[in-house]
Amino acid sequence: MDLLNTLVDKGLRRVSPTREEALAVLASSDEDLLDVVAAAGKVRRHWFGRRVKLNYLVNLKSGLCPEDCSYCSQRLGSKAEILKYTWLGPGQATAAAAAGVAGGAKRVCLVASGRGPTDRDVDRVSDTIRAIKEQDGAVEVCACLGLLSDGQAERLRAAGADAYNHNLNTSEATYGDITTTHTYADRVDTVNKAHAAGLSACSGLIAGMGESDGDLVDVVFALRDLDPDSVPVNFLIPMEGTPLAKEWHLTPQRCLRILAMTRFVCPDAEVRIAGGREVHLRTMQPLALHLANSIFLGDYLTSEGQAGHADLEMIADAGFEVEGAAEVTLPEHRAGARGGGCGSPTGADGSAAGGCGPRAGTGDGGTGGCGSHEGGGVCAPAPAARAEEPRTDLVAVRRRGAGTDLAPNA
Repeated sequence: MDLLNTLVDKGLRRVSPTREEALAVLASSDEDLLDVVAAAGKVRRHWFGRRVKLNYLVNLKSGLCPEDCSYCSQRLGSKAEILKYTWLGPGQATAAAAAGVAGGAKRVCLVASGRGPTDRDVDRVSDTIRAIKEQDGAVEVCACLGLLSDGQAERLRAAGADAYNHNLNTSEATYGDITTTHTYADRVDTVNKAHAAGLSACSGLIAGMGESDGDLVDVVFALRDLDPDSVPVNFLIPMEGTPLAKEWHLTPQRCLRILAMTRFVCPDAEVRIAGGREVHLRTMQPLALHLANSIFLGDYLTSEGQAGHADLEMIADAGFEVEGAAEVTLPEHRAGARGGGCGSPTGADGSAAGGCGPRAGTGDGGTGGCGSHEGGGVCAPAPAARAEEPRTDLVAVRRRGAGTDLAPNA
């Protein structure tokens, strides 16, 4: 198909597709789905080979968030029966991180509920970052603490953080429909603060909240403009007790189209399948590895994921390999500019550079909360499907891991 050939050619040259081309990927038919996956897979393999980077979440503080994000089980007024606990100490967090690293994780993501950290919170997280780095200097540490105030990103960087996650989640036009206690601009500001401090920016989206194809394309293009090294794609887990508990819009086929569209728009960025892959991709998870080069290992913040050993078996059975600690995640033109294997955006001289690719038409190289909480010629359109009844049997509230007496990924 001419469209797919064009998208592959652009992806290999780091040229952005047009908005119409991205929309066409989301509108492609089930009959063409394998062709779409194969085309995006060529782009993925060109920049990342057959490596899969494993990431591991450590929930430092769970529940009781003052923000009203509709998708989140930790939100203000949530009736979801999740674990709630205050800050883990450095020893607890380091033990949890070690369990993830032992399972093959290369990056540990330290997440805390809340609008954003106080200066005391930054001190607390900095102590945890230093403890993790003392235990294993090779592990990447990403912080995800909500909206940042001036100077906080620099302090996290000084403590040894490699990256900061803050997702845009949805398009600017529809952001007010899911959250009213902060703005889309607040999220953009925090991603920019992370960039400016020399942290590798990690920012993505949540699909399945009732958004249109246009919204999905808008948020992915906005992410491209922000130029994060990592783009997590979350699929909404409709948790009972939240306003979006009945929003079951996703099918495995639609999830694959969304991942393919994201890969075409951000060809050389780390595209990560985040929350909800087990619930929505189900038996088609291995196909998604042809589109994304990164996943979370085991559990999420308030919901249980696939057991860690099953993730490793899936990767091997699909013909992929776990990325080693000594391997550089990002392509050379990005990692070299950023001065590190994890994609940290500053070199030894502190200079910033990079880009997940050029903006459309150039032809040359060019979020309170983490959003992982729970969490696109034109082909014939395929309507977004909705399950007749919400599949609540697929959602397991997290009862194990950090903050409990059970080992992570038990």
